[in-house]
Amino acid sequence: MTAAKHPGTTVYIDPLTDFGFKRIFGTEPHKDLLIAFLNSIFNGRKHITALSFSKTEYKGDTTNEGGAVFDLLCTGGSGEKFIIEMQRSNQKNFKERALFYTSRLISDLAPKGKRHVWDYELPEVYLVALLEDFELGTPSAGTVLHDVGLCSAGSGIRFYDKLGFIYIELRKFVKTEAALKTDLEKWLYVLKNLGQMKKMPVFLRKTIFQKLFHIAEYSNLTKEEKMLYDKSLKHKWDNANVLSYAREEGVQKGREERNFEFVVNLLTNTDFEVSKIAALAQVPVAYVKQVKKKIG
Repeated sequence: MTAAKHPGTTVYIDPLTDFGFKRIFGTEPHKDLLIAFLNSIFNGRKHITALSFSKTEYKGDTTNEGGAVFDLLCTGGSGEKFIIEMQRSNQKNFKERALFYTSRLISDLAPKGKRHVWDYELPEVYLVALLEDFELGTPSAGTVLHDVGLCSAGSGIRFYDKLGFIYIELRKFVKTEAALKTDLEKWLYVLKNLGQMKKMPVFLRKTIFQKLFHIAEYSNLTKEEKMLYDKSLKHKWDNANVLSYAREEGVQKGREERNFEFVVNLLTNTDFEVSKIAALAQVPVAYVKQVKKKIG
């Protein structure tokens, strides 16, 4: 197995660790960073001027009903709700999980026992998911940001504009410093590269990024915070090693299956000698003999 390399202590914390993500985006003194980041995502479609943090755990109405735990949950100045999720690797039924999270939140907004008075007046609800090391598998190759909503299947016209799912596939974002144009591109560049930077680049010398770099300095953490961050970083890299191993196992399995099929095809459809088949398939002669024996 080729282990993912642990970077050790760097100048700045990795914002894609649990600790780093919540330190930068999830605390009251730093909520202007989250406001700026969200505004770069919505790019004028919405302009957020205020945010307040809400509880991140929503329990079911009954003991048998599932709840939901969010990474971050915020309320905007107009009452809109933002669920912010940071997902490092793929999960089974990830899209279904996103639907459950938003549904759980919407359900919880309903007043208990007074729905006839409430009249189903819902605020805007958005789920923003940062996907670090996996992709949604959508056909739009190269697209980093996916803005998903309820639309008419025929016309594509939005049917309901108060519920949205925004997925950002960080693995697809590969732009260099020189190619960055928009504020969102600068944010994504920082999120992907901050943990390896030695100093703040000149092109990021704006007040909001200066604050981000300041609070992300490892040396500015307290002793307890450093312990929490180191633990969070270790957890991330342990998971990265497990994922790397799983991928290598999958590649090896696929290679073995292709070798087997190729050798079977040559044994069945040609009169080549075993040694020639082994040379063509780039496998040992003994392996070809085993396959030949297996297929009779």
